[in-house]
Amino acid sequence: MNIENYNAILTSLPTSVLLVAVSKTKPNEDIQTLYNEGQRIFGENKAQELRTKYEMLPKDIEWHFIGHLQSNKIKYIAPFIAMIHSVDSLKLLQEINKLALKYDRVIPCLLQFHIAKEESKFGFDWVECEAMLQDPDFWALKNVEIAGVMGMATLTDDENQIRSEFQLLKNHFDRLKAGYFPDNANFKEISMGMTDDYQIAIEEGSTLVRIGSAIFGER
Repeated sequence: MNIENYNAILTSLPTSVLLVAVSKTKPNEDIQTLYNEGQRIFGENKAQELRTKYEMLPKDIEWHFIGHLQSNKIKYIAPFIAMIHSVDSLKLLQEINKLALKYDRVIPCLLQFHIAKEESKFGFDWVECEAMLQDPDFWALKNVEIAGVMGMATLTDDENQIRSEFQLLKNHFDRLKAGYFPDNANFKEISMGMTDDYQIAIEEGSTLVRIGSAIFGER
């Protein structure tokens, strides 16, 4: 845990950018320490681990789910999750919607795009996303709120490549905003940028940066 780093990162962020402190695999004590410093948004990638942390930690924490989410795990987080960053199919959205309805909630979600050169990353390409947005079943979902987009750049030292991938995500966001969500003030988030590339992401329009190891140390 590096509080100096945390404060330095926080100071460096523009007012338009929020910090998601990625606390996955980290103990509750570390999260509580950061909470005591004033941090309220934390990111996790395992639903059952997240539910356990939710039960043990302060209830005004805003939990963001940032990992690949399986349909059968939504039930663990549906009652309280503040935002799901990693929606990559209509089927997943329908499941989130079903459980949000059960708990009388509207759950904010981000559409995850595959922008990296690596095959291992999840996410829509533009054609898949547009096909979903033209499906009447998508617009029938009333208990999810599409709040923006999310993506992960390739793990590389090539800053030009990282920048071009972030520019692609920003372009997707702009096209979606203009074409499908022009009157939705809640469609405003671009979740991109992690410990090694968040400064580039901010320059390219990020509104949410997901930073873990620079704050909590390596896993």
